[in-house]
Amino acid sequence: MIFSYNLLQSLFDKKLPKPEKLAEVLTMHSFEVESLARKGGDWLLDIDVTPNRASDCFSHIGIAREIAAILKYKFKTPAFVKTTAGKKDFIKIEVKDKNACPRYTAKVITDVKVGDSPKWIKERLEVCGLQPINNVVDIANYMMLETGQPLHAFDFDKLEGKKIIVRFAKQGEKIITLDNQKFDLNKNILIIADSKQPLAIAGIKGGKKAEIDKNTKTIVLESANFDYKSIRLASRLLNLKTDASWRFEHGLDPNLTEQAINRAASLILEIAKGKVAKGLSDFYPKKVFPKKIKLDLNYVEKLLGVKIPQKEIIKIFQKLDFTPINQCVGAKEILLVEVPTFRLDISIPEDLIEEIGRIYGYEKIKPIMPLSSLIPPKKNENIFWQDFIKNILKELCFTEVYNYSFVSEKDREIFTLKDNLVEIENPMSVEQKYLRPTLLINLLKNIKSNIKNYEEMKLFEIGKKHTKNSGRRIDERAMFSGIIIKKDKKELFYELKGVIDLLLNKLGISDIWYDEHKVSFEDIKLWHLKKCAEIKIKGEKIGFLGEISPNILDALKIKKNVCAFEIDFEKLKELCSEESEYQPIPLFPTAVRDLAVLVPRKVKVVDVLNKINISGGALVRDVDLFDMYEGKELPEDKKNLAFHIIYQAKDRTLSAREIDEVHNRIIKNLEKNPTWEVRK
Repeated sequence: MIFSYNLLQSLFDKKLPKPEKLAEVLTMHSFEVESLARKGGDWLLDIDVTPNRASDCFSHIGIAREIAAILKYKFKTPAFVKTTAGKKDFIKIEVKDKNACPRYTAKVITDVKVGDSPKWIKERLEVCGLQPINNVVDIANYMMLETGQPLHAFDFDKLEGKKIIVRFAKQGEKIITLDNQKFDLNKNILIIADSKQPLAIAGIKGGKKAEIDKNTKTIVLESANFDYKSIRLASRLLNLKTDASWRFEHGLDPNLTEQAINRAASLILEIAKGKVAKGLSDFYPKKVFPKKIKLDLNYVEKLLGVKIPQKEIIKIFQKLDFTPINQCVGAKEILLVEVPTFRLDISIPEDLIEEIGRIYGYEKIKPIMPLSSLIPPKKNENIFWQDFIKNILKELCFTEVYNYSFVSEKDREIFTLKDNLVEIENPMSVEQKYLRPTLLINLLKNIKSNIKNYEEMKLFEIGKKHTKNSGRRIDERAMFSGIIIKKDKKELFYELKGVIDLLLNKLGISDIWYDEHKVSFEDIKLWHLKKCAEIKIKGEKIGFLGEISPNILDALKIKKNVCAFEIDFEKLKELCSEESEYQPIPLFPTAVRDLAVLVPRKVKVVDVLNKINISGGALVRDVDLFDMYEGKELPEDKKNLAFHIIYQAKDRTLSAREIDEVHNRIIKNLEKNPTWEVRK
């Protein structure tokens, strides 16, 4: 915003500091002066006024008031004459929408002599970027610069019906503005009109119809307050920005209209030799009064961090034209501060404290490190164990995915989903019709869309599933699912089982058990009928592990075996523990022997493992299945299981004889079952 140094000086009886010093002072108190330039006998100050101060500081009076408060100068309010000997005001005003126009003030001035403006007005207008036109128009523009209130003058003799109407335009109405631009109006644009046609675009620009020219003798001086939203909308629709619209868009004090119009009338009386009609045509249905805000002086010290004497606080308020009233409420010292209506930015005690600090001087407030207690936040179990699981799976070369929580009608058919699905009332698309009842549906779709580029994938996701329970209420559960596919790898089940074993052990969980899962007709047709197990911890089922049903893989056109797991995360986190039992490093070496057993296909691996562990006793440290084979070379309905048996003693190094004895005992016990054969 551009300001004239000479215009500012005219508002003080005392000489202002030099322009450079004045710019420095303003910058120290929240008004950054972006540039300073000499122009003729005046100085141009480009001051960056923040939007919250536009209501009062988009004017020279507003900036002068700030200078007076900062420098402790006496501010001089420009004088004006309220009425003069002349005819009684005879203009009628009609406002159609009081919300769009809270106040409309008008004065009639007769016997005006339109001509050039005095040199001092022309110079100040030019410094501020306005072109002088004639004395009446220039005085209106000068008042906008001085007070911040835009004014407009109409030629009274050109008004139809001697009446001013403030209304929204009719669709298709047109107006030619003072600079000969033609605009098409609509019902969203507020206008000033006479009884027949538009005279001006309200708050933005005047029209050609009632233009002031050298033949004008009687004028209607307008000073109005418009709703900032209406002006902003009209300005955007017309793509028209002016000095007036810029001020109205930021909001103005309705009580400013009378002050500005009286001041302008006085200057017209002095310069254009007019006669100001008695009285004032004023539409002001809902008067705006000063706000009163209670301020706790102890809170001032707490917020600013410095003790400012009460007398100084009161002086600061008085310099800013605030009215402080001292009150005592118990042990508290309270100031009741009456805020003038031109300060639209002040509404709460913190705003008052900001004004105190700004005028007092932020440079006087010494920086002090705050004192507070650092209390660690309460541990979030969900986030902690999710991150823990993610870090483990990351090290196992799994990739985390984030899928939408929706499935489609097509998914419902492929996976034969049950009637307990939760349907979305307003889905974004047909692909997002239901909430997912399992995370594995979208994980399988991830495999489908990426299998053409990757032969091997390991994916996992932690998210929520939604189903309807028996009471038809929505059951929301946090789940943890993973899926793998590998090149030329048939038996993925045991690899994924090893991943789960490692993961659960890292989570501090023992007593892990895999039990046979009998798939019923009510289940989602997701799992392979013969290669699926329930994951149990301490006898409680927490999830499933198994290969995906070939029927589903065929429907998704996935031609490789896929193995997956799904675990109830909410149950899992209750079983997790950060504590771990210390296991000493073995002092004595291990010995590994391999063993292959030919068994019927229906025999579970766990049955063979149990037999080996029981037969081997304390000297068998661990047994690992490393191969499972079913092929044409084997007898019909048979499979070959190959194991690593790890032998170790806690107190000695085992001899070959001891190992042979235990190994032979294991073979003997295995062969007691007539359908089992140890391959030698």
